[in-house]
Amino acid sequence: MNKRRIAGLLLGTLALGSIIPQQNIAAAKERPQTVVMTDGEVDDMDSFLRFLLYTNDVDVKGIIYTSSMWHYKGDGKGTLFESNMDWIKKFHPGKHTDLRWCGTEWIAQYIEKYRSVYPKLVQHDKNYPTPDKLQSLVKVGNIDFEGDMAKETAGSKWIEQLLLADDNGPIHFETWGGSNTFARALKSIEDKYKGTAKWSEIYDHIGKKVILYNIMDQDETYKNYIAVNWPNIKVAFNEMQFASLAYIWPQVAPHSQQKYLQGKWMQENILKGPIGGSYMTYGDGHKLAGDPEDKFGSLEFAQANGYGKYDLISEGDSPSYLYLIDNGLRSTEDFSYGGWSGRLSQSGIKHNVWEDNRASYDFNPETGKMDRYYSQTRWVKDIQNDFAARLAWTEKDYKQANHAPELTIQEGLDIQVRPGQVVTLHGHGTDPDGDKLDYTWYIYQEAGTYGTPVKISAQGAEAKIFVPGNIAKDETIHVICEVSDNAEIPLKHYARVILTAGEAAK
Repeated sequence: MNKRRIAGLLLGTLALGSIIPQQNIAAAKERPQTVVMTDGEVDDMDSFLRFLLYTNDVDVKGIIYTSSMWHYKGDGKGTLFESNMDWIKKFHPGKHTDLRWCGTEWIAQYIEKYRSVYPKLVQHDKNYPTPDKLQSLVKVGNIDFEGDMAKETAGSKWIEQLLLADDNGPIHFETWGGSNTFARALKSIEDKYKGTAKWSEIYDHIGKKVILYNIMDQDETYKNYIAVNWPNIKVAFNEMQFASLAYIWPQVAPHSQQKYLQGKWMQENILKGPIGGSYMTYGDGHKLAGDPEDKFGSLEFAQANGYGKYDLISEGDSPSYLYLIDNGLRSTEDFSYGGWSGRLSQSGIKHNVWEDNRASYDFNPETGKMDRYYSQTRWVKDIQNDFAARLAWTEKDYKQANHAPELTIQEGLDIQVRPGQVVTLHGHGTDPDGDKLDYTWYIYQEAGTYGTPVKISAQGAEAKIFVPGNIAKDETIHVICEVSDNAEIPLKHYARVILTAGEAAK
């Protein structure tokens, strides 16, 4: 998908020897199920390369080629198609037989890159899926045109099978392009079961099972079909926060975070080995066949547009899975908690939709203002350091690489408190590499419902939180503890403690 143009419009509205590591002791822990649906362009490809290094943290259920308003294959018959998305017509006016289509081979090629480093990766975490398992999950969905859902495809049938399976889920469907293949699967189920004795049960089952994460609306199928016929499906709608890792990041990322997206740091820490060496950046000489708009590999183009050699181009789709990573921020529990995918708030119009509306803005201390992007840009350094560590896993044995620490809170993660109470918390960090650890504590004010500053006093692994006397019953305060190792590229783990106010003492 072309989030560069989308993000540009949004900007205009502004005034990470075979030894089993300690982390695998808890390998039986259930991992989030997820399905990737991608239309395929430079930022999808870079997002997918990062995704491969996090497949140990999720249970991959499908990898589906789909189309979008930016990319479609055509039907091979010369049929002309004009976009149904009115505002996109200024970029691609008129009718087209196909549009910027990069084919259905690139995912398999990247999984083969993964195969070459798989023996190293499983030293670091035995939960990495085999390359053959990943290849078996790649399916071609509805790709002929934007919004194409006229017929069943291998991809839509695969999704249909997942939706109808007896397991309860949830399954997180990542929409990197259009939602049309997902919509086709739903339509097939509706056509087969609506009006039958099974329909009510199936409808409820799917509503409880599905979480759909949309990076923009990239075709009309969500609005015109899914939202109308399946309003029981929980939807995350990221319309603008993805720009934090997308084409316009220099304009939205805080100055303190930009180093980790710039060419020098990228070249030193990311662009190495079979996976990192395939990662595309500005001015690196790459050129995607099938996409005439991919000029990013041209150094001349990069410099003319204010970018340096090896600067990040975009990973605008990565927020659709970063929240699934178990880093202690508990972001799979509620989109409003916030984490590596940013923070979303419940829509004031649709009860089952979470979006990056004004309630999702975080206070940016570097500008002194509420910032629509800061709920994601605040994590850029940690996200990139973790990516760098995982890329190092592709080349180094376990003993030679760095691994994130673990963190527990002695008092637990959910605590009932009283107005005026002083709560003392104790963190306990362990590091699989034996590194020295440092602790940082703070209140994530915007994630809680109390809504005003809360006093916290911390020293090392201990923190005291002074619960305000005027906190109302059931209001919450979110306390974040970060533990960081002292490696050359430090890695973090977090713990989120949620304090919930009860009745005042009598």
